[in-house]
Amino acid sequence: MKVLRTSLLALAAFGASAQPATTERQVVNGCTIGPAALCVEMNLRGAQLEKANFARADLSRSNLSGANLRGANLRAADMDGINLREADLSATILDRADLTRADMMRARLPQAQLVAATLTSANMQHADLSGATLRGAEMRGANLTGAKLAGARLQRADLTGAILEGADLRGADLSGALLQNAQLEDADFTGAILREVDYRGVSLRGCRGCPKSWRRASSPR
Repeated sequence: MKVLRTSLLALAAFGASAQPATTERQVVNGCTIGPAALCVEMNLRGAQLEKANFARADLSRSNLSGANLRGANLRAADMDGINLREADLSATILDRADLTRADMMRARLPQAQLVAATLTSANMQHADLSGATLRGAEMRGANLTGAKLAGARLQRADLTGAILEGADLRGADLSGALLQNAQLEDADFTGAILREVDYRGVSLRGCRGCPKSWRRASSPR
């Protein structure tokens, strides 16, 4: 009986230890942090969200200005109209995220992944996108005035009508990118890869590193 009782106690202890641990999700100003979170029009200004998992979350029209999102997962997140001014998104995953009309002025996104992300009409003035991956990104009409894009990967990105005045694109890869009617005044393309770029109607005054062939097809602005 003593042996049986010991065995039953051991079995019960094993069963208790095998129960899945319950993990409470972090809640910040009413926003429950986690995949597919619903945090629309919320104030998360300056929030500490490093390595947070916001995959497929709805953060549209929320205020995350100055927030720390370093290394966060925002894959396929809805961020339409979001405020990310001066936010830190270094090495953040934003593949297929919708950042239409997002305010990302002076945001930091070095080494961020934005493959096939939508950045239509986004305000990215003076943002740091050094070494970022933007392959196939939709950036029509985006404002990238003074942005840092050195070493960025922009293959097949659509920058039609984008404003790139004074932007730093040294060493960037724009193979197959669409730059039709883009404003490139005072931009620096030194050492950039520009194979099969659609440059019709671009504005080039003061552009450094822009091929001479572009000037023949440039806009007279």
